[in-house]
Order: sequence, then structure tokens, then C-alpha cells
Amino acid sequence: MKQREFYVVIERDEDGSLIGTVSGLKGAHSYGRDFDELMLNMREVIELCLADNNGAAEFEFVGIQKIEV
Repeated sequence: MKQREFYVVIERDEDGSLIGTVSGLKGAHSYGRDFDELMLNMREVIELCLADNNGAAEFEFVGIQKIEV
């Protein structure tokens, strides 16, 4: 099976936990106490989301752009 790449947007919540989200997969978000735990959790949730969607992503990640207001 061909390996696929997904981009995880990572934020830190007020408790210090890391929150990860993959914008192209509905429901693909998880958390971890540190980066390693988050990446393990994200790999698992991505695999579950792909299984539920028959291997298809909802849409293609294009990028992130910073806007100053």
C-alpha cells in the first residue's frame, strides 16, 4: 500500500496539552501530553478515519497562511 502524507496542525491548550487536527479528514483530531504521544494518537486516528472513509480524504490540504489584523 502506498504511504500517504497528512499535515497535522498543532496547538497548545490552557492546560499545556497538545491538540492535533488534520483538516482534510473529518473527525481527525486528538491530543497528547507531549509531542510523541500526540503523534502516536494522530497516526491512530488518521488510520481510523481513512478506514471509515474507504481510504479517501475529504479534501486536499493546500497550506496555512498567516494574516495580520
